[in-house]
Amino acid sequence: MVYLLLILSVLSGITLGYFFGRHQKFAKRLLILSAGFLLSMTVLEVFPAVFQGQSHNIGVWILGGVVLQLILESLTKGFEHGHFHHHEEEKNIFPVALIAGMFVHAFIEGIPLSKMPNEITPYLQGILVHNIPISFVMGAFLLTGNYNKKIAWTVIALFALASPMGMLLGQYFNPEYQVYTLAVVSGIFLHISSVIIFEGNKNHKLDLEKIALVLVGIGVAYLGHLSHHH
Repeated sequence: MVYLLLILSVLSGITLGYFFGRHQKFAKRLLILSAGFLLSMTVLEVFPAVFQGQSHNIGVWILGGVVLQLILESLTKGFEHGHFHHHEEEKNIFPVALIAGMFVHAFIEGIPLSKMPNEITPYLQGILVHNIPISFVMGAFLLTGNYNKKIAWTVIALFALASPMGMLLGQYFNPEYQVYTLAVVSGIFLHISSVIIFEGNKNHKLDLEKIALVLVGIGVAYLGHLSHHH
C-alpha cells in the first residue's frame, strides 16, 4: 500500500507536469502550497518525534540534513523548489547528476517509513505532497524539453522507485538509528520548505497570495495532525 502510494504520487506529478508544465505560475503555486504543508508537518510531527529521544546531539543531525540538501542541490540545480532552467541553463544540468541528486534525496526520505506503521501517517502524507510538485517540475522539464525520452523516463523511474527502495532497505537498519535518519530528513524538509517559501519575493514586498497559499498548506497539515492524534 505505502509502496504503491509513493509511486503513484510521482506518476501523478509527472502527468500534471507533462500537460501543464508550461504554466509556471501554476507550478509555483503548487510548490508554495506543498511547502506550507511540508513545513507544518515537519514542525508538528517530525520534530517532536526527533526530540523525544535521549540523544543530546540530535540537533547536529538536523543540521546535517540541511547541509546534505545544499550538496544535493548542486546536482539537481534546484528541482526540489521549482527551478525550470529554460534556454541556456538547460545545458548545465547533466542527466547523471540529476539522477544521482534526486535519487539520493528520495531514497533518504523513504528510510524512516520502514519503521512506521503500514498506514497513511503524517510523515507519509508529507512525502506524498512533497513528491507531486517535484515530479511536476521533472515531468515538465524532461518530457516537454529536448531530452532523449528514454533518458527522461529512466530518470523518472529511478526517482519513483527511490523512496520505496529506501523504505525496503530501512527494514534492515537497527531501530535505534530511526531517530537519526528522521532527524536528517527533517533538516532536508526544513531547508526545502523554507527556500520555496522565502525565495522569489521581488524587492521583499508583501505577497498576499503566497501567504495565503502557505497558510492553506499549514492549515491542511494541522488538521491532519489533529485527526492523527485524536
